Amino acid sequence: QVQLVESGGGLVQAGGSLRLSCAASGRTFSNYAMGWFRQAPGKERDVVAAINYSGRSTYYADSVKGRFTISRGNAKNTMYLQMNSLKPEDTAVYYCAADGAFSRVITNATGYWGQGTQVTVSS
Repeated sequence: QVQLVESGGGLVQAGGSLRLSCAASGRTFSNYAMGWFRQAPGKERDVVAAINYSGRSTYYADSVKGRFTISRGNAKNTMYLQMNSLKPEDTAVYYCAADGAFSRVITNATGYWGQGTQVTVSS
């Protein structure tokens, strides 16, 4: 089992920045690919960004490329999402996820989930 806890969400004005963190425990963090997902009201949960176990490979949804950066600190068992130039359409609950396979994270077939953190971007 892997336990995931997100933090760093909040209310920000359009154009602002937020940094989300995901703290992992329970298993060897560096064995897992990780990802950030988001779900807006009335919409499906979609992948935002993903990172492989070493941090050398990343994936971004087209809607966030150039604005968001995913990273991980394996020594601290933590993953991050730096979100810049935020837009109202980025408003959603953001979830942290982990899986043994990078491909499963990208295709939303991830095994472990956090409880989510709300991000609200005002116009």
